[in-house]
Amino acid sequence: MDALLTAADSALRTLFAQPRPARACPTLPAEPSQLTAAEAREAGALMRVNHVGEVCAQALYASQALATNNPVLRAHFEAAAREETDHLAWTRARLDELGARPSLLNPLWYAGAFGIGLLAGRLGGDRLSLGFVVETERQVEAHLASHMERLPAGDQASRAIVAQMRDEEGRHADEALAAGALPMPQPIRQLMRGAARVMTLTAHRI
Repeated sequence: MDALLTAADSALRTLFAQPRPARACPTLPAEPSQLTAAEAREAGALMRVNHVGEVCAQALYASQALATNNPVLRAHFEAAAREETDHLAWTRARLDELGARPSLLNPLWYAGAFGIGLLAGRLGGDRLSLGFVVETERQVEAHLASHMERLPAGDQASRAIVAQMRDEEGRHADEALAAGALPMPQPIRQLMRGAARVMTLTAHRI
């Protein structure tokens, strides 16, 4: 019951509360970005996609912490979730600064990621669950690297946030691999890439 209440609390906080970071936002100490209206819209759309990714990360780690019976692994997932909370707060703050809104479909994204994470943990066991983390974080790392190329050159604040997130997502994948992750089968990896593409294209606009 405690685990279920914790999972419910995580969902409510992610979707409806203002996230509070434990660390300062890694924006560069530069002059305020001077963006054109078009650049601000594009930066806002990209940061909305990144915010959705962090909503899904919260769901993923909450569901996998719920699924495992290993207290050490549960602590691993909870620690990663706390770091992802910083990412959630940073991207939300940047959305506000850009005058953009979060995705209207965030409850749907959260529910989908939670269900997938729970399924991976319950049916595949801890090592497959960790493998799912590795593949997810590798895809997110590549996605964030592509955003470094797409963000307006003058948007140093967004670029600093994305760079920090990219490095930490890569570390999360390395830590899951070191904890004993099993490689995901190629068909599952392709399915994950397809689902992520649908999500990013939709969240860019909605």
